[in-house]
Amino acid sequence: MRIVGLTGGIGSGKSTVARMFRELGVPVYDSDSEAKQLMTSSPKVRKAIMDLLGETAYQGKELNRSFVAEKVFNDPELLQKLNAIVHPEVRNHFREWTKVQNVPYVVQETALIFENGTQDHYDHIILVTAPLDVRLKRVMERDGVGPKAVLERMKNQMDDADKLDLAHFCIENLDLETVKERVKELHTKLMAMAT
Repeated sequence: MRIVGLTGGIGSGKSTVARMFRELGVPVYDSDSEAKQLMTSSPKVRKAIMDLLGETAYQGKELNRSFVAEKVFNDPELLQKLNAIVHPEVRNHFREWTKVQNVPYVVQETALIFENGTQDHYDHIILVTAPLDVRLKRVMERDGVGPKAVLERMKNQMDDADKLDLAHFCIENLDLETVKERVKELHTKLMAMAT
């Protein structure tokens, strides 16, 4: 079974592309939502996060997202420490998940492949791109935040130009119909490579 990484900067539309792969019957692992799940459900992860950020990191059983975001997005060192707690757990969870998939290939949707230096974990990597102004607008509408907050988050991600040289395939996410066609084309190609 082939492992395909699906990545792209914040607001590029990775989730839209992931949904299109799902519609074609491809199992997709959403690293972001699984990470959030593990941050709440894993006692080991909870303890490590509280040790790092203090008791306020949780409100009862739930992760205090706004507090955590505020703490780490302006502190690269703290963000790195948080990622060092969460990412290995997501990696292990993904490995277990792949064991029960019986398909030619699976997709792991994850924001930070190149930033974390994990590109060697994948057989193929698809990069989703969109112009900066489009990405800004999407995230501001989705998260109800201002441009400054979005740009802060973008600072923690590599430029698309640098990622393009490292990815195997690219999907420019501007027009949904074109994106859908490109996904179908890549699906056919990946199925052929995997069999």
